[in-house]
Amino acid sequence: MGSYVPNTLKERDEMLKEAGYTSFEDMFSCIPDEVKLKEPLNLPSGLSEMEVARKMEELADKNTVFKSIFRGAGAYDHFIPAIVNSVISKEEFLTAYTPYQAEISQGILQSIFEFQTMICELTGMDVANASHYDGATAAAETIPMCIDRKHKTAYVSATTHPGVVKVMQTYCFGSNTKLVVIPSKDGLTDMDALQDALDKDPEAACFYLQQPNFYGSFEDAEAIGEIVHAHGAKFVMGVNPIALAIMKSPRECGADIAVGDGQPLGMPISYGGPYVGFMAATSAMMRKLPGRIVGETTDNDGNRAYVLTLQAREQHIRREKASSNICSNQDLCALTASVYMAAMGAEGMAEAARQCMAKAQYLRDELKTAGLYPVFHGPFFNEFVTNCPVDDGKLLDALAKEGILGGLPIADGSILWCVTEKNTKADIDKLVAIVKEITGKGGLSYESNF
Repeated sequence: MGSYVPNTLKERDEMLKEAGYTSFEDMFSCIPDEVKLKEPLNLPSGLSEMEVARKMEELADKNTVFKSIFRGAGAYDHFIPAIVNSVISKEEFLTAYTPYQAEISQGILQSIFEFQTMICELTGMDVANASHYDGATAAAETIPMCIDRKHKTAYVSATTHPGVVKVMQTYCFGSNTKLVVIPSKDGLTDMDALQDALDKDPEAACFYLQQPNFYGSFEDAEAIGEIVHAHGAKFVMGVNPIALAIMKSPRECGADIAVGDGQPLGMPISYGGPYVGFMAATSAMMRKLPGRIVGETTDNDGNRAYVLTLQAREQHIRREKASSNICSNQDLCALTASVYMAAMGAEGMAEAARQCMAKAQYLRDELKTAGLYPVFHGPFFNEFVTNCPVDDGKLLDALAKEGILGGLPIADGSILWCVTEKNTKADIDKLVAIVKEITGKGGLSYESNF
């Protein structure tokens, strides 16, 4: 990095001398020799701009870009209106890391405020915050919100995304919090097991339910919420923001906290990120919220202004006692979600959700004719599980050769399929035709476009 530091050699020598060192080696003499790099790094020589571009294109060509995607499990291939990237690419939205100084951060503060407002409208909650890294960390952050001296055990349904459960386990390990996984039954939370566990535990703090769950099925969230509240615990729901456009809101289901991943709201899959987690809660839980809350006010002249209304002070000056250390800034992703929701509108998001649901139903029905039958039979959103009578690797490889990313293999040889509004009837029919060829159920053959 030496060539990027705007100091002359003379100025660097003077700074070293002022600091009491004779050289850079002298400055780092406190570092043990055994951890120092002895041999020079085996790095290639520099390239010109054109050579670098060519090299990067060669690396990019190694990636497989599927024309059709039928896999979700937490990252979803939705249509993104062109206006989303057009707006978020404007120079006006190139902002500083964190809006500590409200008087020079009005743009970023307003964008966060709009995001919070839309999340509240979507979830039915009273207040929302900003700056969660993704849906999994937002879910895990709800546990410290609910833990207190009398309530020390957190519960989560086995129908939750396995990745979310792992993040929760990591958080609980670090805070010495007990996390109990409630088993599933027929692809849904076993409510009898939940009732029994809470009956035996007077220290239950919260229960986390994913809706729709990892298998795509809709849970009886209202009934589960009643069980949880009857035992004095908090009810937390993890939700899909697209599904929220047509399903009951977490508030209507009795949730105290609602969280989720904002990736479906205008963010491409992007090999896993960056995404943004959202969190909303009832007013009773407001002061337990991690991160920051932006509010609207007026300045001395009566003009509209935005400020950091609330943020956990312990995140900065008493970190060892903080219930959360989330304080980064995910505003670009939050802005993306806001622009997407504004561009789509309530009816546009509802139409996207309806298409997801209808097309998923069509795929599930068609896969039956190919010998792949549903494992669960209740209502579902845009994901569902089928059996796979043939080797799932062989099946998915056949689809991949035709530019189709098939479902996600899960336990017992089953496959978790996903459909979004981007999948056309022709896409679905082609997938089914290929599956029929592999399972030996088809009389029709498919034509390769590759």
